[in-house]
Amino acid sequence: MSTDRSPVRVVSIRGVLCGAAALAATCLAFHSSLRPISLSDLSSRSSKQARDQSSPGELNPDPTDFSVEELELLQRRFGVHGPQTPLAQLFTRGVDQLQPLRANTLSRLRSLKPVIQREASRHRINPMLITAILFDEIQHSKPGEDLPFVVHSGLVDTHGPAQLGISELIHQGRLPAEPTPKQISEARDLLMNPDANIELLAAKLSRIKNELGLDQGSILIASRSYVDAKAIATLAYLHNGKLDYPARILRYMQDPALHGLIYSVRQSAKPYLI
Repeated sequence: MSTDRSPVRVVSIRGVLCGAAALAATCLAFHSSLRPISLSDLSSRSSKQARDQSSPGELNPDPTDFSVEELELLQRRFGVHGPQTPLAQLFTRGVDQLQPLRANTLSRLRSLKPVIQREASRHRINPMLITAILFDEIQHSKPGEDLPFVVHSGLVDTHGPAQLGISELIHQGRLPAEPTPKQISEARDLLMNPDANIELLAAKLSRIKNELGLDQGSILIASRSYVDAKAIATLAYLHNGKLDYPARILRYMQDPALHGLIYSVRQSAKPYLI
């Protein structure tokens, strides 16, 4: 009896395995034929959906509101984070109201204006986006974190005016995946150099633009289109990692003082004859 059943069992198992292999091959062929969805595709789709669902007198959609589909895409490719805690958000808003601190931040940015404009032009990044990120990071930096012994102690992970970490140097191919202690020390010194730090920030934003499938030649202007505003919000989000960060950056980009700092031109006073 057992010898009569074994061929049937072998044939049955072989048939199941062949069927499973055929099904897997079909699924693989189907999925490989699908074109990957880029952020620009999602932004265009979100923009169309928002226009279709909005009434004629309704305001434009908020570019800092990410759909579930967008968040899933960003989670798969970059990781996703939640917003700051309510207490941290309250502290951030309180710090922004301190006028002496704001004046000091504007003064530091004024000295960095030439390098901001140079690197923005070089990497095709909106200079107001770079300025807004620098304003936020400088404004909310922790006291003493730029001291050399603190930087080289390893107690803080991000350095310089843009608060960049050694991992960004690895992403940009400027450090190996496993740097030596000497390379780490040199990288920290580089990150503490303001000019180099801003160049790395511009290069980081350019790198993310490329990974998101955005037009490298476009500097992205939030007031020009919803798609541009969404792209800027996403760049800001991926720089900082907090969902409430993009709204602050877009707000700072409209700050009259920051606009004047970047786009104003000093002229010597002309003598007037009476």
